Amino acid sequence: MEKDPKGHRSEEYEKPRVIEEGIWVAGEALKKAPRLRGIPTGVEGLDELFFHSEIQDGKVVKKPLGGIPEYAVVNLTGVSDTGKSLMVEQYTVKQAERGDVVAFITVESPAPFVTMSLKERATAMGIDFNEIENRIILIDAASHTSLRDNIPNLLSTLAFAIKNYKVRHTVIDSVTGLYEAKEMLARTVVRQLFNFMKKWYQTAIFVSQKRSGHEELSAEAAGGYAVSHIVDCTMVLAKELIMTKTQSNLFKRPIGDIVRLFRIDGCRLCGHDTKTHYLEITETGLVKIGEPLTAG
Repeated sequence: MEKDPKGHRSEEYEKPRVIEEGIWVAGEALKKAPRLRGIPTGVEGLDELFFHSEIQDGKVVKKPLGGIPEYAVVNLTGVSDTGKSLMVEQYTVKQAERGDVVAFITVESPAPFVTMSLKERATAMGIDFNEIENRIILIDAASHTSLRDNIPNLLSTLAFAIKNYKVRHTVIDSVTGLYEAKEMLARTVVRQLFNFMKKWYQTAIFVSQKRSGHEELSAEAAGGYAVSHIVDCTMVLAKELIMTKTQSNLFKRPIGDIVRLFRIDGCRLCGHDTKTHYLEITETGLVKIGEPLTAG
């Protein structure tokens, strides 16, 4: 029987060991890394906000990536009525139009209702839903507590869908619903989901809800910073009610108007625009990223 570090005898104490398979030489790890390329999002004004760097004639040059990084796990966060679900629906429709299969995990609304919304988004984008409907696979965690409240069940179901339908993109709306009323587990849940997406080479977007008391343009979601600290990229959506003359001058909108805002909070896989932009929800229900917010 070995002694633990304090000198007590314990059958449970295990001597620390070297995990050699956990050590990588950077050159060897790079051979296993995927090529950096952009995935068009279907959201006007968004794809141009991501870029990568190249060295030309000894100078660093920014090159547009043309979308979010492939295989990224993106956190899309904001309070209610900022356009989060609209944005991921546009993303889903766009990928299906491109010929890719998308798994849409719906945690808030039953699958038939989400499908109605996806069809509306496709129509507004000028896409015939009948031509893409078989490339969208819905996993209904809203109607099945055995999926919503059991992460191993959910991941096994998603793995089945990936293998059988050749899924390349996963959307979860919303990830917050998977740890509702148990936010102490938020980091554990998000880490499990993140690791799964990496294992299966998914480009993924997790919608996360912000509490109304949170600062509008912060990346914090319900469950604290668990989501944004783990994922590859965070995009923040916000809205402001114009109540003062100062706000009216800043946003160039009359008192009483609502202005929506968008910001990429961070992306560790590539470069990105760091400005706060206006965000518009059109009459047909599409999200558009507008000009950056400027003073004066």
